[in-house]
Amino acid sequence: MTRPAGLQQPGSTQTLSAGRYGGTIRRTVLPGGLRVITEALPAMRSVAFGIWVGIGSRDEAPSLGGSSHFLEHLLFKGTKRRSALEISSAMDAVGGEMNAFTAKEYTCYFARVLDVDMPLAVDIVSDMVTSSLITSDDLEVERGVILEEIAMHDDDPGDVVHDVFGEAVFGEHPLGRPVIGTVESIRGMRRQQVAGFYKRRYQVPTIVVAVAGNLEHAKVVRLVRQAFAKSGLMEDDTAVPDLPRPAQRRVPVSDSTVRIVDRPTEQAHLLLGGRGLGRHDERRFALGVLNSALGGGMSSRLFQEIREKRGLAYSVYSYASQYADAGIFGVYAGCAPGNAERVLALVREQLDLAATKGLTDAEVDRGRGQLKGGLVLGLEDSGSRMSRIGKGELVYGDILEVDDLIARIDAVTPEDVRQVAADLCGQPLSLGAIGPFGDHDFSSAVAS
Repeated sequence: MTRPAGLQQPGSTQTLSAGRYGGTIRRTVLPGGLRVITEALPAMRSVAFGIWVGIGSRDEAPSLGGSSHFLEHLLFKGTKRRSALEISSAMDAVGGEMNAFTAKEYTCYFARVLDVDMPLAVDIVSDMVTSSLITSDDLEVERGVILEEIAMHDDDPGDVVHDVFGEAVFGEHPLGRPVIGTVESIRGMRRQQVAGFYKRRYQVPTIVVAVAGNLEHAKVVRLVRQAFAKSGLMEDDTAVPDLPRPAQRRVPVSDSTVRIVDRPTEQAHLLLGGRGLGRHDERRFALGVLNSALGGGMSSRLFQEIREKRGLAYSVYSYASQYADAGIFGVYAGCAPGNAERVLALVREQLDLAATKGLTDAEVDRGRGQLKGGLVLGLEDSGSRMSRIGKGELVYGDILEVDDLIARIDAVTPEDVRQVAADLCGQPLSLGAIGPFGDHDFSSAVAS
């Protein structure tokens, strides 16, 4: 029987699984609490190496909005051992791929290389994450880059509407703020603030190293131990892994909120929905089936009713995101501004039908099949395998085998889907919208 990382003794290694849908997954907890988890895939010739840090935008004070993302940029700018050019040149020389991303609750730095170049990837990415210089000059350069990134983001209303919707659902809570920050917060960021955030937050118990591909677990552990030892981050050999943290600030009760951004766009961008489920909620599998059947494919209700039957939108879909203690569930549609009221009425109609009558058995069957297929087909490369085990270890402290996940999906019944639909589709709804709406408030779209 496998143990969650918090129950595994530092200095020990445990085999977590050897399922038929993947290679052998092992976890070693090093002294100091650093977790190293690998999935050995001998048939591949690549290795994906990732460092997952359990810090994201929800961990920021309002005045530091966007600091996690700012830090992500700065860690590529140079260390005590390498300049930014030396980092990129070393990776380019072996044809490797290297990148990073910041989310609400974690940040990931990763590289994908040929299996023979794994030691290089381990050394470079570990050096970046543990020993960044964060100079004032680099901060000023990246400040300009991030302001350009914000401008690019703001030019795409299809992206911005998700921020508007998040604010409508979560209000002033950190989950309602954009990961990238704002022009004001980025302009006001100072070097000592970002460097202090880095020093306080990037500590070993919050870090998971995940590696997938053609590898030997013992060799990976040895390389990671050597790389992190250079930074001094593993000096405390009594620390234990930092398992999924409790909410730092309680998420407020959801209420109906409308957020409209008046902008002279050719297309209206609409997001209607509300609070979802937290990642530890056992109903998340039923939500996955509901999401697939309601707005996850060409046969889904929303696609059929809004695009296929009426031609009112090119893009229409539903989605769900889950966090430690909360979630969000919404329906997006892009349409001509003059059709916005009609499209919202149709979306609301389908949500009400799902809440009161549920889905048919055939829809539930299709939703289960789509969810299972997407899960398995999404694990066809070393990068996706690394992401699965890294994120799973960081946010759950343990990893379900693919067979177990498929069994959980197969166990979802039409009644399970009906109940979660009643809870989520029948709750007070919020709306985020961008378009040439003037002072139109669309209050009728969220009225019960």
